[in-house]
Formats: sequence, C-alpha cells, structure tokens
Amino acid sequence: MAKRRHKKSSVCRTRRWSRLVTETSDALTLDEGVFKKSTARAIASSLKRSADRSRRRKSDPYRSAMSMLTFYINRAGKGLPKTRKAKLEKAKDELRVLYGRARKG
Repeated sequence: MAKRRHKKSSVCRTRRWSRLVTETSDALTLDEGVFKKSTARAIASSLKRSADRSRRRKSDPYRSAMSMLTFYINRAGKGLPKTRKAKLEKAKDELRVLYGRARKG
C-alpha cells in the first residue's frame, strides 16, 4: 500500500493555524517577543498594555489578556520547557495582580 502524501500547502496551513488565529482574530495586537520576555511581570505588563490599547478585542481587557496567555501556553504544549511554562503560569498571577483580581487566600 502506498503512503499518502499531503500537499505542502495544506500541511503548512494545518501546522500554523494557531499563528493565523493569533494574527487575524479579534484578539490582541501583541508586542513582538512578548512570551519570551525575561520575567513573568514583564510578560504580564506587556499583555496588559496590549489589551488596554486594543480596539480589536471583544471582551474586557483582563479577559482578553488572560485568554491570549492561556492560548499560548496550550498551543506550546509538551514542547515548552518546564522553566518557561512555570514563568508563563506565574505571568497569569501577575496579570491578576495588575488588574486587581488577585486570588484571596
């Protein structure tokens, strides 16, 4: 039985759909390299700044920023090093603090 080959264009489209979503959806216009910043606070601050400025978002700024961060973490999946994932999870806490929605307890 012969192996099936996918057309190059369809493979690229399916592998890069999350990039397309990030760039064209009613999401945020993010600063370049936002998820690669050195601290969780810097990541959260950049997301907050983008969410507050954005005219493309449909929900409130906090929700848009948190959604974009969660989307990035979920799409990076198993390929994300533990240290980076921990930094991104910490950025969620920093976002909550910046928006005055810190968890109590």
